[in-house]
Amino acid sequence: MTMSSPARRHQARIRAAQAAASVAPGKTLAGTRQYELMLAKLAVDKRRLKSLQSVARKIDVKREVLPEYVDYVAGVLEGGRGAQDDVIATVMIWRIDAGDYAGALDIARYALRHAMTLPEHYERALPAAVAEEFAEAALRAFSTGEIFPVDFLQEVDELTRSYDMHDQIRAKLQKALGYALEKSDPVRALEMFRRAVDLHDRVGVKKDITRLENELRSATAKKAGRT
Repeated sequence: MTMSSPARRHQARIRAAQAAASVAPGKTLAGTRQYELMLAKLAVDKRRLKSLQSVARKIDVKREVLPEYVDYVAGVLEGGRGAQDDVIATVMIWRIDAGDYAGALDIARYALRHAMTLPEHYERALPAAVAEEFAEAALRAFSTGEIFPVDFLQEVDELTRSYDMHDQIRAKLQKALGYALEKSDPVRALEMFRRAVDLHDRVGVKKDITRLENELRSATAKKAGRT
C-alpha cells in the first residue's frame, strides 16, 4: 500500500476516532464503516501471512503492513470508549512480534482498561497473551545476548498482575524480569527468580538462583573485608 498524504492520514485518524466514539463500552464496532474497512484489510493481510511457512518471513510481512494500521489505531485510542475491536487487538500482538513493544503497550493499556478480548483463534485471554508474549519476546532477546527494556516488562507485570492466568505464564514473566534486572538490581532479580520457581517449579531458573546467591554472598564478603 502506498503511503497516504498527511491530509488523508489525518482524515483516517479522525474517522477512526469518530467511529470508536460512537459505540458504547462492551459493544462491538462491527457495522461501523471504518472498522469494517480495516477488518477487510486485516483479513487480506492474515491470508498473506497464512500462505507463508517461515516465521521470520511472517515477521517481515508484519513489519511491512503495520504502518498501514497506525492512523486507525491512533484514532481508536484517542476517541474510543472501549468497544470490542478485533483489529487493534490483533495489531497489538503483531506489534510485539515485530518488536514494536512501545506501540503494543499503547494498545494493551487501552484494551485491558476496557476488558477487551482477543479474536477467538488466539485461544487465550488478552491479559495472559500480553504477559506471555512480552515474556517470550524478552527471553528470546536474552538468549541471544540482546537487551530487552526492563521498563516494558515492569509495566506488563503491573498491568496484568490482578488478572487470573496460568501460573506457568506468570512464572515466565517473572523469569524475564529476573534476567532484565540482573545487572542493575541483582537482589531484586533473585526475588523474581524465586517467585518464578514458586509459581512453576520447572520454569528453568534454579541454576540462576544458585549463581546469583553465590555472587551476592561474594560481593557481601568483599564489602565486609573493606570495612
